[in-house]
Formats: sequence, C-alpha cells, structure tokens
Amino acid sequence: MISALHTSNLTSLPLLARGKVRDNYAVGDDRILMVASDRISAFDVIMGEPIPGKGELLTKLSLFWFDRLGPKGLAICPIHLTGEDPESVVAPAERAQVAGRSMLVQRLKPIPVEAVVRGYLAGSGWKEYQESRSVCGVPLPEGLQNASKLPEPIYTPAAKAAMGEHDENITYERTVEMVGADVAAQIRDMAIALYKAAAAIALDKGIIIADTKFEFGLDPAGRVVLMDEVLTPDSSRYWPAESYAVGSNPPSYDKQYLRDWLEGAKVKGKPWDKTPPAPRLPREVIEKTAEKYREALTRLVG
Repeated sequence: MISALHTSNLTSLPLLARGKVRDNYAVGDDRILMVASDRISAFDVIMGEPIPGKGELLTKLSLFWFDRLGPKGLAICPIHLTGEDPESVVAPAERAQVAGRSMLVQRLKPIPVEAVVRGYLAGSGWKEYQESRSVCGVPLPEGLQNASKLPEPIYTPAAKAAMGEHDENITYERTVEMVGADVAAQIRDMAIALYKAAAAIALDKGIIIADTKFEFGLDPAGRVVLMDEVLTPDSSRYWPAESYAVGSNPPSYDKQYLRDWLEGAKVKGKPWDKTPPAPRLPREVIEKTAEKYREALTRLVG
C-alpha cells in the first residue's frame, strides 16, 4: 500500500486552517498554499484512517477541470490558480509533503454559499421530491423516479456550515439577501454553465455527473472567481454510465461505498451514531475506497 498523509506539518509557512481534507497555509498576504491530505470524512465526521493517494487524486482531478473549464479551456469563469509551482514556496525538506497534492492559489474573500447544481434526482433530492414534487423549493414535473435525469439542471444553493455541521439548503432569494443580487446571479449562472460543460465532457468518458457543488470567492477587484476543489468525487456524485438505470441508485465513484459501510458499522457494540469518534476503518474498506477514487481519475484523465 502506498504511504498516506493524514495531516501535513509545514513549519515554513503559517497555518491558516485545517478543513475536512485540506490544510491551508498563508503565502504572503495574497496567496494560499492548499495541501490536499488523504483524510476522508463521511456524515461530516473525519475518519481516523487516511485513504492512500486520495489527496493527489483530488488535486489531479481539480487541475484537470480547472484546465478544461477555466481561461485556458472553455473560459467559463476566472479561476483561483496562480500558475506557480507549489513546491517553490516551502522549505526543501517539506517538498515531499506538498508534491502532487497542492495548489498555490489567490487569496480570495470566500462567498458563504455552496453553489449546488443537480442534473439528476438522487440522495436527499429524491427523498424530498417524493414528499413535495420539488427539490429545495424548485418545482419538478410529476412522474420522475430515483436517478431520473432532470429536464434541465437545477440550482439548489446551500449556506456553508461551520466545521462538523451540515450545510443548510437555502432558497435563491436567501442568497440574494446574503450576497446581493449581482453576485447571487453570477454564481448561479456560472455554476450551471460549469456543470453543463463538465457533464458533457464526463459523459464522453463514460461517467455521469449526477450533481456537484462549486465554491466561489471575490478577488480584490470584486470579480467572482471559482475556487477550492472542482468536480472531484468529494464534491460530486459520479456514476458509471454503463450501469445507469432509472429507478435505482447506480454504484458511484464517490465515497458512497464508505458511507454504506459506516451505516452498518458498530462502535462499542452499538450502531455508530454519526458523531466523533468514527469507527476504525478495516483495511479492505480503505483499499476499496481508494480503488473507487482511482477508477474515477483513470476514466476521466487516462
């Protein structure tokens, strides 16, 4: 098994924050070094065991999508990459922690809205549709089934929650109240355009992107810029096109395998209540989860 990085420890740069997956370090006052660890979370709880290779894979996938959708590709919106080598800003002894798993990015003012786009009915959206024929307040036609493709992708924003808490679905009108009409419209329109373009690219490679979430920030000039990770199995629901069938949950390339295992896991003889500490992950669960991530990367990038 390849070695894994659960938590980075760079002393040559000030640590800004540790998220569920990324450790962010300040580079001057205008840039951030984002280091993708091999941590994995489920149900908003970080597991004690890392998934070897996951951080590098997430970084490769994000860079693939930034390249296709950003200024060098379809130019849908500005992106936060600086184009500089992440290894150039850390001490030589720390480069191994950074290599292949980091992005050097502009420091932006984060917009506190998760820009969620759904192209298919799945997960909590399917549950909600059964009750109200709508998802997050967006009305949908009668007769849809689990995993149905929606007539058009829908935008269902969420308010970003504090670490360890669940993001809260909100209306578009609420995003206007939070960030203003102009920014709210920009992130909605950019998110839908990004999703449509990515979904078409992925489908050519045999992958359905059922839904995804984007994050945006404002640069010093007030421009809306795409940031954080993009279209990875951590932020998206990836389905293999060949096993897709309306009416059932297709097997996915995201962490659904881990979630399914955790649903049956026990802590001290009792079913896990989805609060820390998480159950210990057996080797086969770690390996199978790593395999799912690798397969997504191989299909998309080759």
